[in-house]
Formats: sequence, C-alpha cells, structure tokens
Amino acid sequence: MEFLLLIYKIPSEPTRLRAAVWRKVKNIGALYIQNSVCILPANKESERHFRQLKREIEEMGGESYLFRSGLIASPDNIVVDLFNLARDEEYGEIVDKCQDFFKEIEKEINNSHFSYAELEENEEDLEKLRKWYEKVVVRDVFGAKRRSEAEEFIQHCRDDLDHYSDLVFNNEDNK
Repeated sequence: MEFLLLIYKIPSEPTRLRAAVWRKVKNIGALYIQNSVCILPANKESERHFRQLKREIEEMGGESYLFRSGLIASPDNIVVDLFNLARDEEYGEIVDKCQDFFKEIEKEINNSHFSYAELEENEEDLEKLRKWYEKVVVRDVFGAKRRSEAEEFIQHCRDDLDHYSDLVFNNEDNK
C-alpha cells in the first residue's frame, strides 16, 4: 500500500500559522506520525489536498516536502489501524452530538415548545450533523468500525425530528 507523506517546517511565530496548518491537516483526515510529518493514503484526492497544503505552507514562509512512500519495516495494517482509530473517534464525536440532539428534541417536547422557529433550528442542527458525518465518511477510506453506528444515530435524529415536526404541525393546526 502506498502513502503520501508531507513533511514541513513553519516559522515559530506567529503561532496562528502552526494552528492553521494543524486544523487543515485534521480537516483532510491526515494523521501525524510525528511532529510536522503527516500521512494520507495515496490517491488523487489526498495528493490534491497535500499539494494545496504544501503551497500554503510555503506561502507562510515555511518549507515542505511531499513524498510517495510505502511501509517497509512495519505492516500496512498498523497504519490502517491508526486511520480507523482516528475515524472511529470522529464517529464517536458524531454519536455524542446525536445524543445531545435527542436531548434537545426531548426537552422541546416535554416543555410543549412546538414552534416553527424551534423546528427550523433543529433542522439546521441535523443538517450540520449530516454534513459532518458525510465529511468523515469521505475520509474513512479503510472502513472504520463505528461508521454504521454513526449512520444509525443520524437516522434516529432524522426520525426524532420527523416526530417533532409532526407535533409542531399538529399544534399549529389546532390553534
């Protein structure tokens, strides 16, 4: 299995530059294998992301190198396990946010707060969860274990929102 390796150095000041690179590395789903050394599975999309990040690092006054490589002394599955662990953590965060969503819907129902404004806000929250899930799925190239769990939770959020919307509509019809 081939991987892309991005090695970079950024000026220590201002620190916001380091934070910006760190956020971008995390956003594209790359793993740090040590300080300033990131890895992604080799494919066109990964290469495009790393080339763009390389250019941005150099525009910040830093240095960067992009390599295509394979593992020699370690089995590929060690790196695959690291990628799956990272994606499972992201799926776990989505599941946690879904549980918060369930609590919010339950609170609105228990308080008989059946307004279109609240429904719209909850629809926006669900859309953010769905988009977040889709971004993680794109980065989940090795099939992390918690993917189906997160997908089920997103569907349960959809079901809870549908139930809440029925209550909102019925409340409006009875006014």
